[in-house]
Amino acid sequence: MASYKNMNNEIITPDIEFEQKLRPSSFNDFTGQDKIRERLELFVQAAKERNDVLDHVLLYGPPGLGKTTLSYILANAMDANIKCTSGPVIDKPSDLAGLLTGLEKGDILFIDEIHRMQRSVEEYLYSAMEDFVIDIVIDQGPNARSVRLNIPPFTLIGATTRSGMLSAPMRSRFGLTNRLDYYNTPHLSDILKRSANILNVELVESGATEIASRSRGTPRIANNLLRRARDYAQVKADNIITAEIADHALNLLDIDCDGLEEMDKRLLTNIIEKFNGGPVGLNSLAVSVGEEAETLEEVYEPYLIQEGFLKRTPQGRVATLKAYEKFGIIPPNQI
Repeated sequence: MASYKNMNNEIITPDIEFEQKLRPSSFNDFTGQDKIRERLELFVQAAKERNDVLDHVLLYGPPGLGKTTLSYILANAMDANIKCTSGPVIDKPSDLAGLLTGLEKGDILFIDEIHRMQRSVEEYLYSAMEDFVIDIVIDQGPNARSVRLNIPPFTLIGATTRSGMLSAPMRSRFGLTNRLDYYNTPHLSDILKRSANILNVELVESGATEIASRSRGTPRIANNLLRRARDYAQVKADNIITAEIADHALNLLDIDCDGLEEMDKRLLTNIIEKFNGGPVGLNSLAVSVGEEAETLEEVYEPYLIQEGFLKRTPQGRVATLKAYEKFGIIPPNQI
């Protein structure tokens, strides 16, 4: 896939460029997550009236719900610069020190996947978040000495899909903690209509509803499906996306009316057919479907559980009655 670098020397692929093009830049353009949006707008206004920095913010929830987008919106609302990195990239305390000492007053440091930061590095953040100082050790052995560096007041925004993996000391240092939930179909329809307008493609109401209802409650997936429906409509339907055209495009992608894709269906049918409906351990299930256990747990299971196709129990994963009905299979206890 072709790619290029932007002014910050970051590699930009067409998919990332597409996301950035559709990303809202203000609270007014952001659809959904109403309570979170209202809270953040209030705290931003209060901080600006006091001429103070915004308190540290933790955003958590499944992938694709707008954690990064909200971080950029907060930076715009605060008229602040934002520096972005991710937990696995900050490998050593010196990497963190370099990031923090490069900040100016009021800047925002956004750390994606903050739960994957090394614990030894994380501990250096504690004093930075509370007192805006960082203590680093120079040299080794008998020549080792600690140096305290003052850093300007800043806002840390942490984003994570696994809030339970954050340590208690780290979590307690975030003043504003917000969980992002899956979007409903009307909100996704509004997002799709805005995206279609930016992409200059005609999307009728029924087409937006059809795509939204099969987008797993996730704006990122909805926009990606819109992109595929646009391709289909361009070739087959004079650039007009109706419900029928959207249905044909999504069927071509093997996404059914419940928003389940091929891996979702494989996961459920494996539990039903190979493990008698469960319970089955996550690692056994991962081997059975040929996917990483962590991917199943983070990407596929949350939606299947929310929609009532799957249950997590202490003994393992269990297919629900709804899953049996989905595939027209009679549950063992009803035979």
